[in-house]
Amino acid sequence: MADAKTFCTCKDTKCPLHPADHDQGCTLCIAKNLKTKEMPNCYFNLIENCPPHTDYSLETFAACVQQQ
Repeated sequence: MADAKTFCTCKDTKCPLHPADHDQGCTLCIAKNLKTKEMPNCYFNLIENCPPHTDYSLETFAACVQQQ
């Protein structure tokens, strides 16, 4: 990946795992999400009109997909 800082669609730039906050690209975010069985925030951005959510669980992501 050429530049994860510009590639990343996550709007949560305050997150310490955001590529803008370190030099390891998406690796730290993906590792955290695999460990906690969550979806990265950027995946939620793929779904148009995804309702507001309070977590990034696989179940919340699946519910968002099913509403499409």
